[in-house]
Amino acid sequence: QVQLVESGGGLVQPGGSLRLSCAASGRTFSRYAMGWFRQPPGKERELVASITWNGGNTYYADSVKGRFTISRDNAKNTVYLQMNSLKPEDTAVYYCRATASVFMYWGQGTQVTVSS
Repeated sequence: QVQLVESGGGLVQPGGSLRLSCAASGRTFSRYAMGWFRQPPGKERELVASITWNGGNTYYADSVKGRFTISRDNAKNTVYLQMNSLKPEDTAVYYCRATASVFMYWGQGTQVTVSS
């Protein structure tokens, strides 16, 4: 079993930056593909970015390409989401997810609010 804890959310002005972290428990973190999702108020959860187990491949939603960067440090059991040039429409609860084979784990989420 993997437990995920997100951190780094908060209130930021438009154009600002935040870095989210997702720390995983357990010794098998490197086996999992990781993803960042977000759920804006009143909307469905959507995939923002993902990264393969070794960081060799990444995916970004069109809405965040060129502004967000996903990365991971398997030695620290942590995945990151660097968010730059934030917009009000980036406001959401951000979740990380770990997947491997039939296994899937979610974190509890961290709130990101972009507002002046």
